[in-house]
Amino acid sequence: MVNFSRQSHNAVVKWLWTVDKVTLFVSLALLVIGIILDITASPAIANRLKLDDFALVRKQAQFAVLSVIVMLGLSLFSLKTIRRISILGFGVLLIFLVLTLFFGVEIKGARRWIYILGFSLQPSELMKPIFIVLTAWLLERGKKLDYFQGQAFAIAAYLVVVCLLLLQPDVGMTLLVTAVFGLQLFLAGLPWFFVGAAFVGGIVSLTVLYFTFPHFRARVDQFLYGSDETSFQINRAMAAFQNGNLVGKGPGEGTVKLSIPDAHTDFVFAVAGEEYGVWLCLVIILLFSVIVIRALKLSMKESNLFVMYAEVGLAASLGVQAFVNMASSLHIIPTKGMTLPFISYGGSSLLGTAIEVGMLLAITRKNTASEDKDMY
Repeated sequence: MVNFSRQSHNAVVKWLWTVDKVTLFVSLALLVIGIILDITASPAIANRLKLDDFALVRKQAQFAVLSVIVMLGLSLFSLKTIRRISILGFGVLLIFLVLTLFFGVEIKGARRWIYILGFSLQPSELMKPIFIVLTAWLLERGKKLDYFQGQAFAIAAYLVVVCLLLLQPDVGMTLLVTAVFGLQLFLAGLPWFFVGAAFVGGIVSLTVLYFTFPHFRARVDQFLYGSDETSFQINRAMAAFQNGNLVGKGPGEGTVKLSIPDAHTDFVFAVAGEEYGVWLCLVIILLFSVIVIRALKLSMKESNLFVMYAEVGLAASLGVQAFVNMASSLHIIPTKGMTLPFISYGGSSLLGTAIEVGMLLAITRKNTASEDKDMY
């Protein structure tokens, strides 16, 4: 008979008592919303690809099941195991990022996807949470061990990842990784002089990116002046929000979504606005806010530096990516081609988010940090 008391040594029972149930249930709620929106958004896309109406829905549902398994599986692990996964995963995904440059599939001028065992994989989506946890560990080791140059190793890892991302090119992911890593460095005690220098360097870097990468320049010009296909999608997205108004047109009743090429991915938030109205958009924003604010609140009580750096980094990454996607759909910022975590169609995006939240659940479990005696 299973003992469900707090003193039970059963791993699953112990997990039930210690896991952050709020973050877990909110994440599952976002996943369910994603499947519902995919049911209404993807049939039109499937028809364009000459597939049956629900081919993409079935594929996304399969990845959703796999993502839940990955998320729950990671949440069971100890901090030591999570660190080891980040180290091993970083090495493997670096190889995939390099292979993508040579054997990746080129879409819209970028090589971000590679076929592995018949599946299309975007390694950068999986690298993001792995990199955040790895740099959290390196920065924590550097704080605790005088002889270990953790900050230098973290910066070196960042430079390698950013170079590979820019070679694809994937400017949006580069900016996201840079913002999160900068936040981690700030938490690790980066002097204000270097904070100011980083701010100036960021402005210079954006200027260089604008004149160096035509794709990035096109996104900025579209936002400022309104031109090209991306501008068309933005205009259609805004029309979708207007068509939905407060309560929406109803499930499957949206019409503007049919003219948005990326309605199931980059502009799925517009589908939510048209079919369910402002109320669902606000619910989605609220759910993401709950995960981020809760993680930041828990990090303020944390004495384990690794947990704090990783927790803030993972939460910030999830929050910033969600904000970028939703703000792009609302034409508040230039489009970045970023998916909406848990909701946009795409196996790599879903798995990357599952890894992100799974690791977040693992490091925020009650008493996990206090039981962490092994530095490695």
